[in-house]
Amino acid sequence: MLHAGDARRAGLPQERNAAGSREVSEITGAQRSSRAPRRSATIPGVKLVRALIGMVHLAPLPGSPRWNGSMAEVLDRAVADARALVDGGMDAVLLENHGDAPFTPHAVEPATIAAMTAVAVEVRRACAHVPMGINVLKNDARAALAIATAVGAAFIRVNVHAGAVVADQGLVQSDAYRTLRDRRMLCADVLLFADVQGKHAVPLAPVELEQEARDLVHRGLADGLVVSGRATGEATALGDVKRVRGAVPAVPLLIGSGVTPETAAELLSVADALIVGTYVKRDGRLQNSVDPDRVARLVASTR
Repeated sequence: MLHAGDARRAGLPQERNAAGSREVSEITGAQRSSRAPRRSATIPGVKLVRALIGMVHLAPLPGSPRWNGSMAEVLDRAVADARALVDGGMDAVLLENHGDAPFTPHAVEPATIAAMTAVAVEVRRACAHVPMGINVLKNDARAALAIATAVGAAFIRVNVHAGAVVADQGLVQSDAYRTLRDRRMLCADVLLFADVQGKHAVPLAPVELEQEARDLVHRGLADGLVVSGRATGEATALGDVKRVRGAVPAVPLLIGSGVTPETAAELLSVADALIVGTYVKRDGRLQNSVDPDRVARLVASTR
């Protein structure tokens, strides 16, 4: 999941695809395994191989209800958490404005975009050799894409990329039409990972998991899919992961919640990457800072 520009700056190996038109690098956890992964999923510019993506949950940003008035504190915590994740062996980091709850069902405020961009710049500076992703909650994919383009991030996560859901924010609707056109207009080499019936929400109208997965890929043009539990920190059902894998077998598949050292290896037998947030926090509590010992245990469990 490495942006081509990241590869050049970090001095990492690059390849050309069959058409010779785009540089390819990879986020890979393969060095943690003595044998090749069971399956390698490849999309233009990316190869996901047993990858571990660590969550950087941002403290409340300017304008949010719990904002404490200090961007310095927001920046310091984000950089410290990112460094702890990367130093512990995580392959990428994903920034998310988790502290801004309650979230808007629509576009976020300009202050949120400005603050997240400022944080992303500092995290990129501190961890320049690993790819970074952006997720703007609840569902502002266009803002995430703009930030990612400005700071050179490799990917964004989109919670509702197809259909509509009922969430604690009310009705949240997808905007794949404008998101994908923005990416084309910006000439942004940024990947889009979309949640399949994501956390803290239910579809407005019943839809099978397999059908939503196919719609996200074939109609929403998602580059990869994320399967999660029902809420932040809740385990992702292996059965759901297998159902999505069966529906779109060639598409990169990521796990979005509830990963622990006890479940990581089994999940990676089906999925290509794990997004981990709650477990790697001190005492496994979401509001705490990243615990290097927990990061080390998680990484060791995937060897």
